[in-house]
Amino acid sequence: MDIIEVGGKKMKSNIMFSAVQIQTRVQELGQKIAADYPAGTPITVLIILNGALLFAADLVRHLPHPTEIETMRLQSYHGMESTGIVSLIGTEPVHLKGKHVLVVEDIVDTGRSIQKLTEILNKVGCASVRTACLLDKPKSHTENISVNYVGFSIGPNFVIGYGLDLDGLYRNLPYIAELTPA
Repeated sequence: MDIIEVGGKKMKSNIMFSAVQIQTRVQELGQKIAADYPAGTPITVLIILNGALLFAADLVRHLPHPTEIETMRLQSYHGMESTGIVSLIGTEPVHLKGKHVLVVEDIVDTGRSIQKLTEILNKVGCASVRTACLLDKPKSHTENISVNYVGFSIGPNFVIGYGLDLDGLYRNLPYIAELTPA
């Protein structure tokens, strides 16, 4: 357990999932995803930056399909709090029309980002849209959404590591840690 300072408050950082647990689960998810697409079907992996980058990099290594990689940025957080507003950074991905898209997210909290992105991709005319997330906070969902592939379900506390950040920091941790008041 480490103590870090967040906005002048001390927080405990407790490891929830080790690097080995994460890699084992990512491999399992890759196998599930591969089984759900017919052999040889090209998949466009749409990585939601910046948080899902590490997860997606490991996940695509377990997909035997021809794989195209695209990235997109959404913004909905400031510090440890959701703003409640999902903003697409950049233009709508019209070039994904007709493609089988696998959206890769780091964490699904309220569900607003996945809901908004799914609406955008369906409007664009993707052949299919499936979603994968490393972490899901089902009790925090405010939207009626479902995620096709979930690494781990967790409680409501804020987490860092393995791509997940706090104001841009701690993405480099090889594990996932939960932050709680010290």
